[in-house]
Amino acid sequence: MPIRSVASDRAPRAIGPYSQAQLVEHPGLAILCCAGQIALDPATGEMVAGDIRAQTERVMQNVEGVLEAGGMTFANVVKTTVFLVDLSEFAAMNEVYGQRFQGAFPARSTVQVAALPRGARVEVEVMAVRETAVPGELQVAARKAPSRRPRKARRPLRLVRGKPRGKRS
Repeated sequence: MPIRSVASDRAPRAIGPYSQAQLVEHPGLAILCCAGQIALDPATGEMVAGDIRAQTERVMQNVEGVLEAGGMTFANVVKTTVFLVDLSEFAAMNEVYGQRFQGAFPARSTVQVAALPRGARVEVEVMAVRETAVPGELQVAARKAPSRRPRKARRPLRLVRGKPRGKRS
C-alpha cells in the first residue's frame, strides 16, 4: 500500500512536521487525507485580510490546490471538518463553502475552537477518494470465478453399537 506526500504551490507550504496531504493508493482506490487549510495566501505567506467570507474563499482555494495536486477535485471529497473561532459566523462561512460542491454534499463536522494558527477565523480539512486502475493481474482475479456444481451432500454414518454401519455416498 504505497503512501506518498502531496504538495501544491497553490496552497501554503507546510510549516513544521506535517504534509499538505497524504495520498494512499490501493488497487482500485486512492484516498487523499488533507491537512487543515487556513486563509494564508500561498504567494505571500500572509493571512488574507477581510471577513469570514474572504477567509473562507481563500481556504477553499487552498484546499482546491491540494486536491488537484492529489489528482482530485471537490467532487471527490467525502468528508470535511470545519473549525470556526466563532460559530455565529457559520452561515456566512457555509454560503462560500457550499459553492464548491455540486450534487451530493460530503459529510461534515463543524467545531468551534478557542483559536486557530496565525489568527485565522476558519480552517477546513478534507478527505477525498477516487477510483484508480486495477493492475492487470488483479483484473483477472476480480472477474467472476466460474461456477462449480455443488457437491453432493454426504449421508451421515449410522452408528450401531458404537461402530459405523452403512456406506458413505
